[in-house]
Amino acid sequence: MVLFFKKELPSNPLSLRRKMQQLIAGNWKMNLLRGPAAALARDVAAGAAGLHCGLAVFPTFTALAAVQAVLRGGPVMLGAQDCHVAVSGAFTGDVAAVMLADAGCGAVIVGHSERRQCHGETSAGVQGKAAAAAAAGLLAVVCVGETEAERDAGHAERLVCRQVAESVPAGFSGVVAYEPIWAIGTGRTPTQQDVAAMHGAIRAALLRHLGPDGAGVRILYGGSVNPENAAGLLAVPDVGGALVGGASLDAQKFLAIAAAAQRG
Repeated sequence: MVLFFKKELPSNPLSLRRKMQQLIAGNWKMNLLRGPAAALARDVAAGAAGLHCGLAVFPTFTALAAVQAVLRGGPVMLGAQDCHVAVSGAFTGDVAAVMLADAGCGAVIVGHSERRQCHGETSAGVQGKAAAAAAAGLLAVVCVGETEAERDAGHAERLVCRQVAESVPAGFSGVVAYEPIWAIGTGRTPTQQDVAAMHGAIRAALLRHLGPDGAGVRILYGGSVNPENAAGLLAVPDVGGALVGGASLDAQKFLAIAAAAQRG
C-alpha cells in the first residue's frame, strides 16, 4: 500500500513544502523475530488514530509477512530495508523490489549508511535501487549522510549534496533521509541550526537535480531521534519527517515522536 505519491505541483512549487504531511518512519534494522515484530506493529497501528502524519515501519525480511498481516488495510505503511536493482536473476540472498511489492510493502529504504559502509554500496548502485523501487510502485527512501571526520573537515554539505545528486534517479518522487552517520545510535544529534542548514542544502541540491519537482520531495531527518528532541527537530524548516532507529522498537516512544509531527 503506497500512501505518499507525488502530486501535481502548484504554480509556486516551493509552497508545496509547507503542505506536505510529515512522515515518521521506523527502521527496525536487524531486530525482532516474527512474534515480537507483529506485536510491535499491532501496538503502533493501535496508536495511529488522530496523528497528523504518515507512519511507516521497516521490519526485517523474515518478519514482513507477519507484520503485513497486522497492518493490512490500516494507516501504517509497511516497508523493507533494502532491495536489488534487478527484477530477477542469479542474485543469491537478494530480494527484488517487485517481490517486496508482492509481499505487501509500500516502501523500501535504499542506501542506508550501514549498507554503504558494511556492504560497500555506491551512490550509483543506490540510484539503481531507487529506480527499481519506483518501477515496482514502491516509495524509495534514499539515505544520505556524512561521517564525523567529514563534518569536522568542513566537507559535510558538499559530500551530502553529491550523494543526493548521484543517488536520486531522474523523475524521483520518493523520500530523501538525511542521517549524519556520527549521530546514528549514539544519542548525539546536530543542533537545530545544523539540521536546518543541511536540509536547506539538500533541498537546493534536489531543485538543481530535479528542477521544480525537487520541491515535492520530503527530506526526513534521522539520527538518534527520540521523544525528547522530536518536536524541535520536526519544527525545523525543510524537515519532512523522521527516520527513527532505536526508538522505533518501542511503540510508546515511536508514537510520541509521531505525535510531535507538524500539521501539514
